Amino acid sequence: DLCADGAAARRCLTCGADLCLFCCQAHRRQKKTASHAVTELESTKHCSQAGKPLFCPSHPTEELRLFCEQCDQPVCRDCVVDGHRQHPYDFTSNVIHRHGDALRELLKGTQQHMSTLEGALSQIDDMGSAVRSRTEAVATEICLFASGYVKAIEEHRDQLLKQLKDLKVQKENLLHLQKAQLQQLLLDMRTGVEFTERLLTSGSDLEILITKGVVASRLAKLNSIAYNTHPSVDNGIQFSPQERAGQCSGYEVFGAILNKVVDPARCTLHGEDLHSARQNQLTGFTLLCNDTTGERMGRGGEAVRVTITHKDKRDCAVKPTVCDNSDGTYHISYSPEEPGLYAVCVYVKGQHVQGSPFTLMVKNKFREHQGVFHCCTFCSSGGQKAARCACGGTMPGGYEGCGHGHKGHPGCPHWSCCGQVKESSECLGGPPSDTSQRSLLRTVVL
Repeated sequence: DLCADGAAARRCLTCGADLCLFCCQAHRRQKKTASHAVTELESTKHCSQAGKPLFCPSHPTEELRLFCEQCDQPVCRDCVVDGHRQHPYDFTSNVIHRHGDALRELLKGTQQHMSTLEGALSQIDDMGSAVRSRTEAVATEICLFASGYVKAIEEHRDQLLKQLKDLKVQKENLLHLQKAQLQQLLLDMRTGVEFTERLLTSGSDLEILITKGVVASRLAKLNSIAYNTHPSVDNGIQFSPQERAGQCSGYEVFGAILNKVVDPARCTLHGEDLHSARQNQLTGFTLLCNDTTGERMGRGGEAVRVTITHKDKRDCAVKPTVCDNSDGTYHISYSPEEPGLYAVCVYVKGQHVQGSPFTLMVKNKFREHQGVFHCCTFCSSGGQKAARCACGGTMPGGYEGCGHGHKGHPGCPHWSCCGQVKESSECLGGPPSDTSQRSLLRTVVL
């Protein structure tokens, strides 16, 4: 295609031109065509489009040998004259290296992405296999855990049923024992009553007088025997599913049999200020619930009700707060607004507990100190002679207040307003009658 002398031996796949050996060598020497792909002409026969010229769709008789740079498309000679006039163009063989290099750069980047994607797909496949194998391992662990848990629950169930059975036998034995004792006592009393009635109705006066001592002694002994009219046990058997029951076969299990029943008569009240309180000051006490044997319940949930009413003012009542500590104790807190005498009632299951009702004395609100807590007036007033203290102490040399080691000094720090020696205490009132209020106020300010 480039000369008329030699026969075509090779074909440029980039230009689409058939080349002789001489033109093929020249094609490789030129800078613009040095990068073109050249192959043997025989190998292009297998390619359906190789060696076939491409014709312009607008001008079917003209081959596409030019390239319009502005429109970025191959054109023919008629296109350059017609629709691409004044557009920059060049032969395809001259621009192919530039566009080919750009495509090769894009191809290289795409090939890198392909390599990355292939690696990612391989990792995904590996992760899928790892997920499947890990899932199977975890499923095995779950099955082992579940089977062990089921076994532990069944074992715990058997223990609970055995415990319940033992509790039933224990209660039945106590009831049988109590029943046998009461039946024997009833039989003895019935025998004594029948004998005595027969003696009184059928016996002669002499027989009655002779046997009177023995019969009276027997009846008195029977009457003095103490017995319980109530069953010695109760049916207070409960099951608490939420109760922690420790571990069974290495698993933590829940559910316990509760045999304790609260006894209001054995419940006790505790607190330092059980019978006294301060106006508008939060205070309280503790209720300790015990069962019928006097043992601590150890769990909450009981129906506790507390009322605090003023004895003189019927419409004055204090609303307490009951806090269940879930361990058998209940903290009752309240803040009375009015001073005076109150009646406090504490109920458990509608019954008074031990010590209920009781009286509560609410005093006026705490009086705060208006003076200073000092060692002596001499130090706290800076040596003022007119400064006095409610402790009544004096110093020689014209000082009207107290000093260390002098007459009237309590021997320890104290309040200048009332002489109290305890710092966290209530003020007892003003200074003695012989104390100058002006001098005392001066000490307070200082």
